[in-house]
Amino acid sequence: MLQKAILSLSFLTTLVLGAIYDNGVVAYERGDYKTAIEWFERAANQGDVDAQFNLGVIYDNALGVEQDYKKAFKWFEKAAIQGNVKAQYNLGVMYTNAQGVEQDYKKSAEWYEKAAIQGDMRAQYNLGAMYVNAQGLERDYKEAIKWYEKAANQGLVDAQSSLGFIYKNALGVEQDYKKAFSWYEKAAIQGNVKAQYNLGTMYINAQGVEQDYKKSFEWFERVANQGDADAQYLTGLMYYHAEGVEKDYKKAMEWFEKAANQGSIKAQHNLGVMYLNAQGVEQDYKKAMEWYEKAATQNLPKAQYNIGLIYKNGWGVEQDYKKAFEWFEKAAI
Repeated sequence: MLQKAILSLSFLTTLVLGAIYDNGVVAYERGDYKTAIEWFERAANQGDVDAQFNLGVIYDNALGVEQDYKKAFKWFEKAAIQGNVKAQYNLGVMYTNAQGVEQDYKKSAEWYEKAAIQGDMRAQYNLGAMYVNAQGLERDYKEAIKWYEKAANQGLVDAQSSLGFIYKNALGVEQDYKKAFSWYEKAAIQGNVKAQYNLGTMYINAQGVEQDYKKSFEWFERVANQGDADAQYLTGLMYYHAEGVEKDYKKAMEWFEKAANQGSIKAQHNLGVMYLNAQGVEQDYKKAMEWYEKAATQNLPKAQYNIGLIYKNGWGVEQDYKKAFEWFEKAAI
């Protein structure tokens, strides 16, 4: 009888605790965070792990209260100790970013590992990154690959891209362009810009795949349209040289200009070349000089040499052998 009574009381307590938590959820969902906090705190103080986690989320994200990382950390820690995987991951983040606690990469790695073992792909990826970067752990590419692969096989795009980088650059493993290409392709299909750019380079250089300028161009153009200066430059270059696409100086110039305006030295130089040689645009020595100067002041020897040629030959400027010599000298150094 006594055992049955204890069991009944325990069941009743669970029901009451569940009702308290549910009241918090209802208030949370209607945006009444103040009331939600009151209900969650009652449940959390009785050990409800979900309530503890939710309080961490509220204080972490300033939902109806001032952002308070210390309180967020406190509640996440309580939930994490009880095994809540999201709370464990969040503690890893907070130790890394010194949010509500002093920065501690070692503890960050410990919490990431707990969450990673439970299958959290973000924790698996971050743990892999800590092995790569030797943060709180000794650098160990094999361990990094192990955790990256777990995350990548769950579809985490950053992990897929990172595996591509590791195999392409032979970090702790033999260089394997095929594996690199395979992982980059998975990440690229999901929209990862770095992976898309790397596929472009691998198609050009026949790394892990047959050389294919057309496919290379397609990937570079896709990245270029997302604002990447290097891809914009390479897209322009492929239009200029008719690699994977028909020669089109006007389009080449458009892409060079986009890249040049983001500071691409090579694109700036190429615009100078095109204005000087009337490629896709009317010949304009003044604009050629302007673009050459932008690249030359960033110490690009080709641009410095071409400015020397302009002064030597008097193209759009007064012929000046002294200035020509100065620029040739800069290019030669």
